[in-house]
Amino acid sequence: MTPTPASPEDRPPTDDGEKARLALEKKRERFVWYYLAYFLFGIHIIAFVMIYAVLHAK
Repeated sequence: MTPTPASPEDRPPTDDGEKARLALEKKRERFVWYYLAYFLFGIHIIAFVMIYAVLHAK
């Protein structure tokens, strides 16, 4: 008898529904990372513009 994995994440997906759910979850996680990257990039651009404005103010 083979031992069962401890957590559900360790078990291989058995049906198509589970595979589709995992693929969708992976896609959504990738989009979250993209949004985070764009957000952080945008904050840096705004910060550099503000620093430039303060340093060049009369």
